[in-house]
Amino acid sequence: MKRLLQYVLFFIFSIVGLITSVIAQTVDVYVAPNGNDADSGTLHRPKASLAAALRQVREIRRLNGAALTQPIHIIFRPGTYYLQEPVFIRPEDSGTPHSPTIIQTDGSGEVVISGGAIVSGWKKLEYPVQGLSESAMPHVWVADLPDALYGLPPVRQLWVNGKKAVRARWPNGMEMQRILTWDKKDETCLIPAPPSSFTEVKGAEMFIHQWWEIAILRINNMQRLGDSARLSFRQPESRIQSEHPWPAPWLSKETGNSAFYLSNAISFLDEPGEWFADHSSGKLYYWPREGEDLGQAMVVVPVQEQLIKISGTADAVVQHIYFKGIHFKYAAWNRPSLMGHVPHQAGMPMTDAYKLRPAGTREKASLENQAWIVRPAAAIEVSFAHDISFETCTVQHVASTGLDFIQGVKHSSIKGSLFKDIGGTAILAGMFAEDGMEIHLPYNPQDERIFTDSIVIANNLITDATNEDWGAVGIGLGYVRNTTVKHNEIENVNYSGISLGWGWSPQPNVMKDNRIIANRIHHFGKQNYDCAGIYTLSAQPGTLISENYIDSVFKAPYAHLPSHWFYLYTDEGSAYITIKNNWTPSHKYLQNNNGPGNQWQHNGPEVDARVKQLAGLEPQYHYLLKEKTAHTVNQPINKEHEELVEIIVDRKSKLDEDRLKAFLKQNNVNPNSIYRWKNRYVIFDRIQDLSVFEGKLKKEFPQLTVRAYYHLYYHFDRSNCSEEVFSDKEKEHIILTANLVEDADKQQEYFHYHDVQFDEWPEVAKGFCNAQFEQLLCFTRDRQLMLVISIPKGKNLNELNPKTIENNPRVVEWNQIMAQYQESIEGAKDKEVWKFFKKLNK
Repeated sequence: MKRLLQYVLFFIFSIVGLITSVIAQTVDVYVAPNGNDADSGTLHRPKASLAAALRQVREIRRLNGAALTQPIHIIFRPGTYYLQEPVFIRPEDSGTPHSPTIIQTDGSGEVVISGGAIVSGWKKLEYPVQGLSESAMPHVWVADLPDALYGLPPVRQLWVNGKKAVRARWPNGMEMQRILTWDKKDETCLIPAPPSSFTEVKGAEMFIHQWWEIAILRINNMQRLGDSARLSFRQPESRIQSEHPWPAPWLSKETGNSAFYLSNAISFLDEPGEWFADHSSGKLYYWPREGEDLGQAMVVVPVQEQLIKISGTADAVVQHIYFKGIHFKYAAWNRPSLMGHVPHQAGMPMTDAYKLRPAGTREKASLENQAWIVRPAAAIEVSFAHDISFETCTVQHVASTGLDFIQGVKHSSIKGSLFKDIGGTAILAGMFAEDGMEIHLPYNPQDERIFTDSIVIANNLITDATNEDWGAVGIGLGYVRNTTVKHNEIENVNYSGISLGWGWSPQPNVMKDNRIIANRIHHFGKQNYDCAGIYTLSAQPGTLISENYIDSVFKAPYAHLPSHWFYLYTDEGSAYITIKNNWTPSHKYLQNNNGPGNQWQHNGPEVDARVKQLAGLEPQYHYLLKEKTAHTVNQPINKEHEELVEIIVDRKSKLDEDRLKAFLKQNNVNPNSIYRWKNRYVIFDRIQDLSVFEGKLKKEFPQLTVRAYYHLYYHFDRSNCSEEVFSDKEKEHIILTANLVEDADKQQEYFHYHDVQFDEWPEVAKGFCNAQFEQLLCFTRDRQLMLVISIPKGKNLNELNPKTIENNPRVVEWNQIMAQYQESIEGAKDKEVWKFFKKLNK
C-alpha cells in the first residue's frame, strides 16, 4: 500500500511538472481558413476564427493565471477570414507584461480579416430596368446582393479587384456642378437642373463641398424649375446643414459657389466603373471598366462597419495585446445612409449646431456658434486599453476611419503599418468632445484614467486616405498628451496631413508634451483648403513640432479660397507650442488667433537638407513605399506667390497714401508694395491670409472699393526653365491691367489656352526663360485681367521683352491669338490695351 501511494504521488507530481513545463513555454493557438472552431487550435487541428482563438486563450489564462510566464501566440495560416460580426476583445482577454497575447501570421502568406462579402453570379443584363438608359443597358452587368446585407443599411462602396468603383453619380468623373443658392430658412438648395432622366429621388444623395469640409445630404424632394431644380433634404441633416454657420455652403461671385454632385440613382449609371444597388429588388448593377472580366473578378461589398473592437472600462482595462502582420480590409460606413453626414471639422459629424444671436458665451465673448459631435465609425476601435500595439499591419479598403484610439488608451503604438484607400481619417487618437460636450469647451476631466496618453505612431505609410469624407485628415489627434508621431509618410489626402488638438481655446486642457517629429507630408489638400501639412488647435504646453518635411500642396479645383492653404498652421487658441527646424519650400504659414507662448524657430527652405533626407519612413520600412499613390493623381501642384489686391478711389476723392502704408506695415505687408494707375492702386506682396487682409482693408477704408484677386490662372517661374530650378534674385515687378472681351465663349477659350500652355505651347515659357523673366503671374476678377512680370532688379522690361520672340515665332503667334481676347480697361484713352501701373514714389 505504501509503495502504491509512492507511485501515485510520483505520477501526480510528474503531471504537475509537465503542466508547469508546458505553461512556462510559449503557448500557440492556430487559426486556418479550413479550421473548425470546435477543434483544439493546434497546428494540425486549427480554429477557424479569431473570436474562437481568443476564447481559448481566455480560458488558458483563466485556468492558469500567474503560472503563465511566456507569450501566447494566436497564429494565422494564410487566407481571408470573413467576419459575421466584429471581433470583441475584452478585459478578460488581457495578457500580462511577461505573457502578452500576440496575434500574428505564420509568415507564409497574407492574412486578411475582412468585413466584406463577395458578389458573385454576374450576368450580362438582358432586360430593361426602369430608370436605366437604353444606351447604358448593353454595357451593364447584374448580380444578386449578398445575403449578408439583409437588414443592414444600403451599400455605399464596391471594390472590383481591389479598386474602388464609383457609386453612380452626376456629373461624371471628378467633375462637379455649382449650387445656385441656399435658402437657410426653407432648408432648400437651388441647383442647375440634373438630367431629365433623373426622376426618382428616393435614396439619392447630394454631396456638397463647403470650405474645409463636405456634407452628404439625403434628398427628400426635387422640384424642377425650368433650367434649375430645388432640392429639399431629410432630417436631421437638413436642419443641421442650414443652421450651422461653420462650415456653411460657400456663396461667392469671386471664387464660385460650393461645388456638388448627386449620386445613387440608377439613371446616373452611364459610364464604365459606375454601379448602383437596388435593395428593393436585391440587385446590384455595374458597368465594368476596360479589362474587367466579371466572371473572374473579385467583387466585394463591405458588410461590417467595425472589424476589431478592443474595449475595456476605466476600472478594468484591456492590456498587452499585440497585432503583427495582419491585414484588415473592407469596412463599411453607414451613418450617411441613416442620418446624413454634416461634419464640423476633421470628419466629426455634428448632431446639433446653430448660430448664436447675439454672439458670445461665458467662456468666449466672440464665439458665434455652438456645435455637438459624435465620432465617425472606425474599422478598428480601441478604448480603455494599455500596451496595445499594431505592428507591420495593413488597413485597406475602409470607408470611414481606419484605426481609432478613442479614450483611456495608454502606452500603445501603431508602427510600420500601411493605411491605404481609407474613406475618412487613417489614424485617430484622443477624445474630440463627444458625449454631449460642446466642442469649444476645453476638455480637462479630473479622472486621468480616461486620457489617451503616451501613444507612439511611427513609420506608417498613409496614402489615398480621406477619399469618402474630403475633410478628414491623415492623422487626427484630439485631446492627447505625451504622444509621439514620428517618421510617418502621409500623401494623397484631400485635406490636412496631421491635425493636432481640438477646442479652439487657449485655456488649459488635457493636452501637453506631444511630439510631431520627422514626418514626410506631401501631396495634400487635393480637394479642401483651410488646410496645412501640420495643423494645430488650442493650448498644448511642451508640444514640439520639429524636423518635418512638408511639400506639394495640390491645386484644389473647387477651393473656396484658392490661396488659403499652408505648410504649417497654428489655428485658434494654439498656445505654448514650439515649431522649429521644419523644411518647407517657402514660409507659407498661418498663425490665426493664437494664444500665448508659441515659438517659431528656423523653419523654411533654409533648413538643413538633412531634415528632408531623414524625414519619413526609416530605412527598414522603405518596402512600404511601393504602395504610394500620389504619382497616380493627375493634378497640378501649388506654388506660393505674391497676392494682388486692387483699390479703386472715387475720382472726386483722394487716397491717404501714408495712412495706407501704415496699415500695410501694421499687417506685415511691405509698405513699398503699392502701384498706381490713375485712380487705381494695386498692393502686390506676400500676404498671410488674403481674405482676412481684404476684410481688414475694407474696414479701415470703407469709402474705397477693395478687390482681392483670388483667381490666379497662370503661373510661370524659373522652375519652368530647364537650366534653373529656383531663383533667389531680387526682383522688380511690372504690373499691367486689361479687360477680357465680354463674349463668354471667348473667355473660356482664353482660359483654356493658359491651362494647356505649358504642354501645347512650350515655346512661350521658353521665351520667358530667354528673357530672364523671374516669374509671370496672371490674375482675373470678373472681366479684369492683372498681369505681373517680375524681372531681375536693375533690368529693364523694354530690354528683356524682345527676347521672348527672338528666334521663336510661336510666341509671336501666341501674342496674336491672345490679342483677340483682350481689350482696354475702362478709363483708357489711347489704343494701347495693356495699361501699366507705376510703383508709388518711384
